[in-house]
Amino acid sequence: MFDLPSIKPKFITPEMSPLSRSERVIYWTIILTPLWWLLGIQPLFYPALVIGLLAIHFSLDHLIQKSLPNYVWAWLAMSIAMLWTAALGIDDMGFDLMVAAAAVVTFAKSYFLIFACLALPFFNRLRVEIVTRAIAWMSAGYLVTISIQVAMLILNIGGDGYTPPLARLLPGDKGSLRVMFADLAPFFGVPLPRTVLYTPDPPILGLCSLLCFLICLGERDQQLRRFALLGAVAGLTVSASRSAWICLPIALLVGACLESGLFRQLSLWSMTATLMGCSIFGLTIEELLRKPAEGFTQVRASSSQERAIVVRETLEAWQQSPWIGWGVIRGKAHLYEDVYITLGSFSTYAAVLYLNGIVGFIALIAAMLLTLFAAYATAIRGSANCKWAFAGLIALYIACNATPLSWMAVNLWFFFVWLGAVLCEAECQHVRFTSWDQLSGQG
Repeated sequence: MFDLPSIKPKFITPEMSPLSRSERVIYWTIILTPLWWLLGIQPLFYPALVIGLLAIHFSLDHLIQKSLPNYVWAWLAMSIAMLWTAALGIDDMGFDLMVAAAAVVTFAKSYFLIFACLALPFFNRLRVEIVTRAIAWMSAGYLVTISIQVAMLILNIGGDGYTPPLARLLPGDKGSLRVMFADLAPFFGVPLPRTVLYTPDPPILGLCSLLCFLICLGERDQQLRRFALLGAVAGLTVSASRSAWICLPIALLVGACLESGLFRQLSLWSMTATLMGCSIFGLTIEELLRKPAEGFTQVRASSSQERAIVVRETLEAWQQSPWIGWGVIRGKAHLYEDVYITLGSFSTYAAVLYLNGIVGFIALIAAMLLTLFAAYATAIRGSANCKWAFAGLIALYIACNATPLSWMAVNLWFFFVWLGAVLCEAECQHVRFTSWDQLSGQG
């Protein structure tokens, strides 16, 4: 009665074949994300995979003939700044093998991982549609995993989760490697299921889901796209992440403005309407911004207060070593009674100032802006993927104010691989069009 093969989305369509080595490895690694999560090897597996692929396909001749874009070099510069300041911090403390090993691991799974993800498509073919298809399947899989976890919550199965056997063999803190299941948590005063899914922290899940939503808007298979978007929304819901829910409409608005060509006009009219509204109702800009901020913090007031304390004490500690920072974490913020949280735990910007000083902060901002400008330059030329890449970067940079990027990067690796493929593809198309225009002019 029904032609099932015709309505069932295929993993790889004929026009996508054959796959390059990088495409094949990246594709199945993204799809099998639940497996790596259950094994507890994500924090080391993803960096080893991407950096390994980059090392295999790296070609000095290719690099000499065609240099990498500025934004890729900027992320490498940020990685080096992080490693250099960490080495100075470890030397100042007195060399400790465990601290040095932790710094190297953090280096590999944070900013250097971002560099490797962005650089990889320039050395080996990595098509955007292949990465998008894999992320769509992963996002659709959120529905299955979340349904299972909600059922386990109802049946009171799973408890506090467990530490996978392989994770016990890895060095460092095992807390981020635990497999956690859904639990009830209040959101706007209503107890709702909340989970971290494949990540160590609910806000990271919220950002992953948001980026999946934006990426999957470019999936060609309509049926798969619908399930992928539903999975992303489900992930956003169970993350109960305030920053992710705020970033979603912002990202969609930015993408819509770029698509319609009204980006500048809408910005101008929005500012005009805001100023007019303030004058009509007798509000200052500060009062207008403070009201939503108060509602934002009251959703989970205790969490907001704790974050504010940690960020404030992080910035106070940074002022004691402003230029190169402390290199490694050396202190904790006292919250109440016997509860302490390590400095730099919240806000990428405060953490980078504390750990890497003004030098690292300048490198980070340069890398962020160059990547943002690269996406914007191609987005305004009509590239749909670059449009959502630009919107995704805006959302990411906003979310970085709540969670350190060095902590999130290993879970956002799929986004940076996709971003690298999008920007590489856009640059190659621009070069081809420029060359054709030059040849036409000569003709």
